[in-house]
Amino acid sequence: MSLESAVLARLAAWRDAPLWRVAYSGGLDSSVLLHLLARAARHHRLPPIRAVHVHHGLQTVADAWPAHCQRFCDELGVALDVQYVRVAPGASQERAAREARYAAFGALMVPGEALLLAQHQNDQAETLLYRLLRGAGVRGLTAMAHSRRLGPGHAVRPLLDVPRKALEAYAADHGLGWVEDPSNSDSGFARNFLRREILPRLADHWPGASAVLARAAAHQAEAQGLLQELADIDLQRSRGRLGVAWLSIPCLDLPMLRQLSEARQRNLLRHWLGDRTRLPDSRHWQGWADLRDAAVDATPVWRLESGELRRHGDQLLWLDAAWGVPWSNQELPWPDARQPLGLPGNGIVRVAGQLPDGRLSIGYRQGGEVLNLPGRGRRDLKRLLQEAGVPEFIRPRLPLLRCDGQVVAVANLPLDPAMGELHWQFSPWLRPVVPD
Repeated sequence: MSLESAVLARLAAWRDAPLWRVAYSGGLDSSVLLHLLARAARHHRLPPIRAVHVHHGLQTVADAWPAHCQRFCDELGVALDVQYVRVAPGASQERAAREARYAAFGALMVPGEALLLAQHQNDQAETLLYRLLRGAGVRGLTAMAHSRRLGPGHAVRPLLDVPRKALEAYAADHGLGWVEDPSNSDSGFARNFLRREILPRLADHWPGASAVLARAAAHQAEAQGLLQELADIDLQRSRGRLGVAWLSIPCLDLPMLRQLSEARQRNLLRHWLGDRTRLPDSRHWQGWADLRDAAVDATPVWRLESGELRRHGDQLLWLDAAWGVPWSNQELPWPDARQPLGLPGNGIVRVAGQLPDGRLSIGYRQGGEVLNLPGRGRRDLKRLLQEAGVPEFIRPRLPLLRCDGQVVAVANLPLDPAMGELHWQFSPWLRPVVPD
């Protein structure tokens, strides 16, 4: 099978996409992919093809690459988008550049379109080795997927089964030119070391090493699929219910979760939290055990990169980063309660129904508050919140409507039919901005 036929077969599921957007760095791999698709479009009915080049600004030599990419695209009759990104400083510049690049890709995409990436079989073998040496689990050892969701579309790798030698042969046959990234020759980078030093030596002893390693990644992908099916089964059995209608917080039933083996607990949590936060490796899960096994009257917290897990009764709750943003608990005057009032770092409030007469303000619990309720007399606010099932860590930020200094309503708790109801919206309806 020719390289063109192999690539088009891999892209068969995406032939009805509104656009094929090729991630074009100017290097060998993406040059071959773009050239091959542009030629194939002359005698096959394919979606429109458009290239995108991301300029990271990390090397002076890279300033000339957009012009090279433009000339190449002009020769092929393919439109080119050049995206300039800022790479955030950090411990791993490679990771930061990758995140900036994919953010740029995702921002361009429209529903249903496919972003075509040029990683090949040797890249897959390199990725597997790299993750193996970092102690990755089954999910990590699946290496790169042939396709995955990206923004409103999909990222697709049609060359993932193709060895680099086939791309080099194609480029030579068609006289293609490309740019060379000088950082690729620096073996101080872990991936470059594997690519330049280790994989060639493996190939000396095992000529098919890259293909075998790529096949091993496919086996791991199959195993990961089975783990995900098991996690789906466990998730259906363990879905929790907070019991507070106005408070939408993801939760699991902790007693059901405890019935699973520790391995299945971790598998379920990885699945449940996978789209919400980055999880630690297997050496750093003691926080989960501490939370799960804490005493009934304890208030354990397992803090993760993008939020935290807490307990409320028999429920395990996920709170995203919005709940951790600093907020002001100072009392705010509300001169016109007919209009919603924004609370710094704590969402908004509005009143529905009859407004009380007097000076209105929004405050928070200080301790000892009581309310006069028709037919129930004076009731302690702490007890009312307990009866309503409001989680303890939510109570301090629950807005109180005061009239001339007296608490007359509690956000989202309809207590007095004759009084206007105070509605508070925080998460997930209105998320405060999380600082960079």
